[in-house]
Amino acid sequence: MAKVTVTPETFNFVLFDADHIVELVGDLADRIGLPSDLEIRIEVEERSPLGRTRVTSLDPVTIYAEGGAFENAKKIRHLSDRSVNSVCGRLLYRIADRLSGRFDDAPSDADLTMPQYTAWDTYAVGRCVRLGLPVSRQRRLYHFRIRHGFSDVADAGFERVSTAAGLVVADVAAAPDEASEPAHSTS
Repeated sequence: MAKVTVTPETFNFVLFDADHIVELVGDLADRIGLPSDLEIRIEVEERSPLGRTRVTSLDPVTIYAEGGAFENAKKIRHLSDRSVNSVCGRLLYRIADRLSGRFDDAPSDADLTMPQYTAWDTYAVGRCVRLGLPVSRQRRLYHFRIRHGFSDVADAGFERVSTAAGLVVADVAAAPDEASEPAHSTS
């Protein structure tokens, strides 16, 4: 299992258990196929009820999450296994992509356009679904539509990316252009 650490080790503002997060993320890393000697740091900003997340480093792998990202929406300040699995599954798949060699030419996350970022998230979340993780397909489809348009062409792009396997950075980079192309009339 990957070596997972969580900061802080003891939570004061939320009712989270660092050891439980370690177990969840370690299991996810194994299921995703990340190297067993990979060091993964999870940094939780427990004072923030917001849900922003990002990968801040690949060496060592570091995931930053605001407390709301891991929170149970129906039981405020309590940890949600579903949220941890959903958030970390998506980010760990993106990390796996970067470590695979198929995404060596990918720009940093900060340099991705919003449509590219959303397309890559769609690819990651599609694999989360196939892994059996709880994700909201409709939420992800809505995110994709916001960035690529509310059209049959965009929906087809979503289906292609979310059900794909073995994509390379060029495939993900092309998704926004493909999803935004106007439908051609056959008449």
